[in-house]
Formats: sequence, C-alpha cells, structure tokens
Amino acid sequence: MAFFPTAPARAYKHIISQPDNVSYSDWVDYLSEHFNKPGLRVLEMGSRVITGANFRDKFDKANYVGFDFHDGEIVDIVGDAHNLSTYSTSGEKFDLIFSSVVFEHLHMPWIVGEEINKTLNIGGYIFVETHFSFSSHERPWHFFQFSDMALRALFSDAMGYELIDSGLSNPILGFFAHSSDRYLRYRPVPEMYCHSEILVKKVKENKNFDWRNVGIDGIVEGTRYPLNR
Repeated sequence: MAFFPTAPARAYKHIISQPDNVSYSDWVDYLSEHFNKPGLRVLEMGSRVITGANFRDKFDKANYVGFDFHDGEIVDIVGDAHNLSTYSTSGEKFDLIFSSVVFEHLHMPWIVGEEINKTLNIGGYIFVETHFSFSSHERPWHFFQFSDMALRALFSDAMGYELIDSGLSNPILGFFAHSSDRYLRYRPVPEMYCHSEILVKKVKENKNFDWRNVGIDGIVEGTRYPLNR
C-alpha cells in the first residue's frame, strides 16, 4: 500500500492554501500514480460520464468499480450513496474511494460520510473534490458548498481519519452586482475559490461513531471558532 507523509503542521494555518498534491489539476494523475496497482480496489462515487471525464482508464491495473445514482457509461453499480455500504454482496471493502463534483449534490453528506467509512479498509484512503464557490447548478439538486475545513469536519480524527492533504484551488475574483442591497453594491468578495479538495487515510475503525459525540476540538485540528473576529 502506498505511503503518504501526513501534514498536520501545514494543514490549517488560518490562511487559505492550495493542496500540495491533490489540487484540481493534479489529483487525477496523483491518485492514478499511487492506486493504479494490481490487487487494489478502487471505488468512484459519481462515475457516470457526463462532461467527458472517464476515470476508469486511470485505474486500468486496479480493480475499479464505478458507482452512480443513474446508469450510464462506466457505471457498474447503480445506487444511492446514502446507502453505499448495502451494495456490497461479498463484504469486500475498498483501498480508495474517490469522488469529483459529487458532494454538493448530496442532500445528507454526513450520512454518505458514514457509509464511505463502512466501505473503506483500514489503511484505505478517501479523496473528495467538490465546490467551495461556484454557480448554482443542476437545481434543485444542489445543496451545499464546502470549504476545505468542511470536508475535514466530515472526515475527521473522530471518525478515524488522518489528514494527508487538503486545500482550495482555482481562485475567483468576484463582486456584488448592481441588484444587491445598496450597502453591498459593487463591493469585492475576497477569498473565493472554485474547488475544495481533501485526501485522508483511515487509520482506525470507529464502529460506535456518532456525530453528537464528536468533541469540538476534534473537528479541525484542535481549533475553535475565533474569539476575535
């Protein structure tokens, strides 16, 4: 199994940072390099080819499984990610579970997080790439936007994950439009990024995980909401 150095010291310095290895333009080749190997089981959530991206070819040496809510090209299993663990008839788990621009369309992403956890081997990895700042799309099934910290909250130490890499990529320049309230009109909107990414490793099993029992210091690397804004 591939080894990745962890980066807890770099992870959250109260500044916005781009991922070291899994930014929007790098993650496909990075995951393929480390996980396209015989004997590894790889699950893609949201595999249906819509925009022309076919990731099965990137994992042609591994045991790749495509999962999607609708049938289509490179979809092996049709199902709802909120019930992901129920689709395994053999009980086999995966070494990598990844998704691209899926999580913003999940109506209960915390439930999907639990289902992913049930389906992942200890020592396995999760990669999620989604939107932080982006146009509303595929309505009404566009529910959330995620910062890198939001993704870390979904895949935290409390659930058994070790942070490998995360951040935001593709900065956006924005401003409030003429139709906005007068006090906001034409004001710039700083610190917007199109994509957020996270790569974590499952280091332990927590079968009794309950969101209500997660301590606040276990959400984002021991940080808390800033006292001074």
